[in-house]
Formats: sequence, C-alpha cells, structure tokens
Amino acid sequence: MEAALATRVPARAKLAVGLSGGLDSMVLLDLMTRIAARHDWRLSAIHVNHQISRNADAWAAFCRRECRARGVPLKVVRVTVPRGNSLERAARDARYHAYQRCGATHLALAHHQDDQAETVLLRLLRGAGVRGMAAMPVMRGEGTLVIVRPLLHTPRSELEAYAREHKLNWITDDSNADTHYLRNFLRQDILPRIEARVPAWRVTLAQIGRAHV
Repeated sequence: MEAALATRVPARAKLAVGLSGGLDSMVLLDLMTRIAARHDWRLSAIHVNHQISRNADAWAAFCRRECRARGVPLKVVRVTVPRGNSLERAARDARYHAYQRCGATHLALAHHQDDQAETVLLRLLRGAGVRGMAAMPVMRGEGTLVIVRPLLHTPRSELEAYAREHKLNWITDDSNADTHYLRNFLRQDILPRIEARVPAWRVTLAQIGRAHV
C-alpha cells in the first residue's frame, strides 16, 4: 500500500483522511500516521457529521479523541442532509461537498475490496449497464481535490485483523444493520450465502468492475 500511495501522492501534499470513525477508516488513519512523516505528507483528517443518527455527536467526539491521541489535526463538518428518495445518495453528496472544501490537495478514503465488489453488484442490480459497472478507481480527480483509495485491493478481513493486532478503537454505525438499504441487505443476508459457495466472489466482482473502468 505505501509504495503505491507514494507514487500517487507527492511530498508535502496536504493529505486528509476521510474519517467516519468506523473500523475501515480507523485502520486507514492508523496506517497513515505511521507512514506520513516518511513522505513529508501534511496529514490531517476530516469527519463529516451528517446529523442523521442520534449518535452523530458522539461519533464526532470519538474522532476528535482518536485524532488528538495521534497528533493529527481534525476538521469536523456538520452538514444538513435533505430527506428524499435516497438518503444514502443525499448523504454521500453532502459528504463529498464537504470534502471539496476541506483545504486538502489529496483525500484518502478507506474503501476496500469488499466495498468494490459490493458496488459492482449493486450497479448491476440497478441496471446500470456495462459502462455503469465500472469500479471505483484507486485515484481520481474531483474538482481541485485528488481522491485516493489505498486499501481498494485489500479485503476487509485483513483490515479487521490489523485492527485487532493493533488494538484499535472504532465505532459501529447502527444503520449498518438496517436491511432496508439494499447494500446492507446484500451484505447481511445474501453475500454470506454466496461466499459459502463462491469464496472468491470479492475478487471476481472487483475484476469485472476494473475491466470497465
């Protein structure tokens, strides 16, 4: 991960970690604090408080404590998410708008191989077509910001093992258990059954997505 990231992020870059406080982003934050100095990256983090969950303020406070313990400057941004047909999409749009205004040149997000495979499957189920099945890229420009996903080829099981090994703290978003959302339905009810028969489903779907980038 470090070598690949170093080829994409120049020295002295203002590199922010998108920090939700969940396991994935806490692993990314911990990794980045270990390697940033070697590459002269000006590391910070940004947490977007969507004000949707009753736990939102507690999550922001958790992120402040974890960043303070690591000496990483944290920016907390409160956003208002409009209610409509897709709360997930509206929250994502509000989050990425906040990212654009965070003052960083590069933003590291903790999407991993499982996320990639799930995204390809979701797009297929929603009738996105061949071009719509394109996977998330490791790096892309969005306005004045360069977004990098250094964990995109890493399965979540490895992130879980890292978190346990390094005794990391993280929060669990209660909405992750709500199978009203299609991604959660697939993750909780469908994909475990697929994995029992096709253990390589993550790699296969991620490869399909990359073929259409």
